[in-house]
Amino acid sequence: MPVNPVAENVLGTIGLIIWTVQIIPQIYKSWAERSTEGLSPWLVLLWGISEGMLGAYTVLRSINVPLILQPHLFGALALVSWGQCQYYGGQRSAWRASLMALGAMLLIGGAEAGIVFAVRPAYNAGSAAGERGVQFLGLFSSVLFVLGLLPQYVEVWRRREVVGISILFMTCDMLGGMFSDLSLVFKSEFDVIAGMSYTLVIVCPTIFTSPAVLR
Repeated sequence: MPVNPVAENVLGTIGLIIWTVQIIPQIYKSWAERSTEGLSPWLVLLWGISEGMLGAYTVLRSINVPLILQPHLFGALALVSWGQCQYYGGQRSAWRASLMALGAMLLIGGAEAGIVFAVRPAYNAGSAAGERGVQFLGLFSSVLFVLGLLPQYVEVWRRREVVGISILFMTCDMLGGMFSDLSLVFKSEFDVIAGMSYTLVIVCPTIFTSPAVLR
């Protein structure tokens, strides 16, 4: 596939838009129903942490602006959803749930900034340690993403149906991963680790949109 910066950024921007708005249906669903029953708080919390690691990876790799913005925006909204889980499911006050969500954002954001400043000198110098550090961030993000799905899979298996999950949310999640993958295709060098992360986003949530569980 020929290098095409315009296609790379256009596809990345489409993925950015989809991933920015994708979790809004889930946030709205929880708010409208005044309930997060069936939605695992571990799913959105681990996804929020995962996006912090992926954010550090994309910044260090300088992938492209849309793909750098993606994990930061999605991670923040995932933590908003986690705050809803604390409020509706955890029976915490609105103030406490809001402070918990904000505190998680600041903690993850601070950790990401610290990681970037710590790893960047070695990575820019071309050292093997710096390269391994950046690779670890990308792989660790993928591991956290999958781990976040496990308690939700258990919840679906226990109920034998999808409850509390916005199917529009999961559908947009997969579309965002697809456009992000396509964006990487038009780079001068395909980023395998980032591509793996986006492919996992496409493949893993399919259980939530499967006809077998939509009953």
